[in-house]
Amino acid sequence: VFNCCEGFRGSAQYEYAVAAVLEMHGWRHTGSTPTRLIVGRNKSMSKKILKHHGIRVPEFATFHPGDPFLRPSMLRFPLIVKSTAEHSSLGIAQASVVGADDKLKERVQFIHEKLRTDAMAEEYIEGRELYVAIPGNRRLQTFPIWEMDFGNLPEGSSRIATEKIKWDLEYQKKIGIKTGPAENLPEGVASRIHDLSKRTYRILGLNGYARMDFRLTADGKVFLMEPNPNPDLGRAEDFAQSAVRAGTDFEHLIQRVLDLGLEYQKSR
Repeated sequence: VFNCCEGFRGSAQYEYAVAAVLEMHGWRHTGSTPTRLIVGRNKSMSKKILKHHGIRVPEFATFHPGDPFLRPSMLRFPLIVKSTAEHSSLGIAQASVVGADDKLKERVQFIHEKLRTDAMAEEYIEGRELYVAIPGNRRLQTFPIWEMDFGNLPEGSSRIATEKIKWDLEYQKKIGIKTGPAENLPEGVASRIHDLSKRTYRILGLNGYARMDFRLTADGKVFLMEPNPNPDLGRAEDFAQSAVRAGTDFEHLIQRVLDLGLEYQKSR
């Protein structure tokens, strides 16, 4: 099965369950196993694991529905609030970046009520938004580092990939949002990011293919923002475009993803 599932019954939380059904029936499939999807897709869980292994991630806290609201003292503003389970920038807007407790509480409640998931608040890291695509099981390859150019965002806007920026094509054209190869990176940063990408992939036990999202600050610090197992493989998306840049055309990329799925399932 070529598994392109991103959710079930309108919820990304059940993405892992579709892979689990495939495995229970003994059907070989592409992409991550259900366990890896649970860990990799849960932003809070994956950050705890990565932090334990010394990977630099933003400070964060998780807010569960029904719990008393209390911001941990180590969590300093500005913060960005997002769902722990949803992906594709669902629920992320300019209002997600908050600078006071009342706004934090308001946005946490928004996530609880609208998306029906836990909410996570993490330090907002100002910097360049970088992506690294990785295919592989035991042997890993990293494609060229990709970057989101936020174009001409209105003055005062936070440079984040909001739901509108990600999915509103007219807005993308109007503001000049685009992605492409990351250029003029400081010396040594590219190799560090490639190494961090592979290390993160192995720490989380991912397989098949994934994309790592980073932020690079003005003083050269690299933060792992989140891992993305089974990212979008669309021909015009960042994963496929970075593969082309590395000399792998779209048809060969899809064949490789298929071969990796067959190889991994056979080894089990």
